[in-house]
Amino acid sequence: MNESPFNDSELAASVMAVPPLARRTDHTLDPDRNAALVRHIEAGGVRTLLYGGNANLYHVAVSEYGDLLDMLSGVTGPGTRVIPAIGPDYGKMLDQARILAQTRYRTAMVLPLAGLTTSEGVEAGLTRIADAAGMPLTLYLKSEDYVEVETLARLVERGTLLAVKYAIVRKNPSDDRYLRRLLEHVPAGKIVSGMGERPALVHMREFGLAAWTTGSGCIAPHMVTGLLRAVKSGDSDAAQRLYDAFLPLETLRDDISLIRVLHDALTFSQLADMGPLLPLLSSTPSEHHAKIAEAARTLLALERDYARGAQSLNPST
Repeated sequence: MNESPFNDSELAASVMAVPPLARRTDHTLDPDRNAALVRHIEAGGVRTLLYGGNANLYHVAVSEYGDLLDMLSGVTGPGTRVIPAIGPDYGKMLDQARILAQTRYRTAMVLPLAGLTTSEGVEAGLTRIADAAGMPLTLYLKSEDYVEVETLARLVERGTLLAVKYAIVRKNPSDDRYLRRLLEHVPAGKIVSGMGERPALVHMREFGLAAWTTGSGCIAPHMVTGLLRAVKSGDSDAAQRLYDAFLPLETLRDDISLIRVLHDALTFSQLADMGPLLPLLSSTPSEHHAKIAEAARTLLALERDYARGAQSLNPST
């Protein structure tokens, strides 16, 4: 695991993979299967792993959190940054922050909490959590009501927040007045698009965000790395081809369940058996399994073809 101080340039250097978490049938952590998935993601050039919603950290027991952190640091390579999630409520965040303070992690992402918050309370709470953890935080922003723009900007300026995962869904991602106002107060290089591939091109091209988070890229890491490279170099044709390849699985995730579809897709792809989802979640209904499996296996086949092509162009890699 990369234990060096976090640098803003990391946000733009790699797409941020958001993997599921593999568990055994008794719901205990499965280090071997998690390691297999991490090796696959790292082989595609992804160097930041965020364990949050797709890993179902909303429902992780505080009593398991230390073991989870130990496992994640043990299965990742020395160049890979790992960002674990905390929360979403204040009490759980505080307990997890005290555990994080005893580790070599450099940031943790605050899971979003709907309701029962005020902007002033969020500011005070996140400041205390960052102090308890001894590290700046990453904010997962899913609602305009969670924190006022000016408050968020103060948290960034003070160093309480080092990055924002922006995930407020818009019917048209180009039409986002809140994001435009946010960018008047917070540098675009500190904001990552947080909704997978669907809005990623708009968020990077029109808003200048650093990069994006990916679930489907856990299956196709070479392709998602190539997509980032194509967007940054202005190769529109290559970017569109790669982008289109992610949409079938992303559409199933949007239509059925972002977390559950990705979890099952990894298992159906046979990259690694993710096992059961930790309650209070469960697998996707069986009537969806065939189409999820088809989308996952098609994407993996495209990934392998793409990786072979990249290897032939760069035989030393």
